[in-house]
Amino acid sequence: MPSRLTNKTAIITGSSSGIGRATALLFAREGANIVCSDIRDLPRAGGFNDGETSTVDEIKAVVGNDNKVMFVKCDTRSKDDVENLIKETVGRWGRVDIMVNNAGIGELTPVPIYDYPEDGFTNCLDVNVKGVFLGTKYAARQMRAQEPLPGVRNGDKGWIVNLASIVGVGGQGNAVAYVASKHAVMGITKTAAWDLAPDLIHVNAVCPGYTRTSMTQEALGNDEIARVLEPMHPFRGFGEPEDIARAALFLASEDASWVTGHGLAVDGGYLSR
Repeated sequence: MPSRLTNKTAIITGSSSGIGRATALLFAREGANIVCSDIRDLPRAGGFNDGETSTVDEIKAVVGNDNKVMFVKCDTRSKDDVENLIKETVGRWGRVDIMVNNAGIGELTPVPIYDYPEDGFTNCLDVNVKGVFLGTKYAARQMRAQEPLPGVRNGDKGWIVNLASIVGVGGQGNAVAYVASKHAVMGITKTAAWDLAPDLIHVNAVCPGYTRTSMTQEALGNDEIARVLEPMHPFRGFGEPEDIARAALFLASEDASWVTGHGLAVDGGYLSR
């Protein structure tokens, strides 16, 4: 089977750990040029399976080619940083074919809405919503300006994949900022899908369920919490970053040629309850 992303250039934000790291590695294996982007190049401490080396070094080891990957530091809350991320990518490879807006934070203040601090709410929305908005905006500008890659079916100009969540289509107590932010990601995704359809740019989202990453280490690594959550999944257990990465690969490839504005749940059946 031929590689699905050969000759395409992909940016993955939040690529140093967890889902972003797994996505960058998978996309590299599928032939893409990879721009790893994060506020740090090394994995966050405490992850389930991230290791200690940078994603860039892991990709170099996997593909055996130093010219297929680079790192660009970026705080996705910053317009200047995101514009520079696009500029550096275009300067290296001439285009942006795939944008994965993965960078985000979890629920930092698990309390009910009547006690929820305003600064915690603002911070969560800045990272999870503004970051996706800026990434989508500036990637879309570049994609609209460029010609389709030769040989791409239908003349598609780009693929944008946003990381939402199962709580972006449902709800959860004691998590008003995170739930609100992921609903907003779905709103951005659906609006951008309409705005960019005339340019043949796909915009979709992946909605992960409970997935074993450094962000969820504290909760899912707790036996008492795990015993409560596991029976909520028909497949039992929890997802791995690679499960989410494979869904992102589908949405970032020509296999999804007739898909846009969709939120794909990857949750072991959690939402089927």
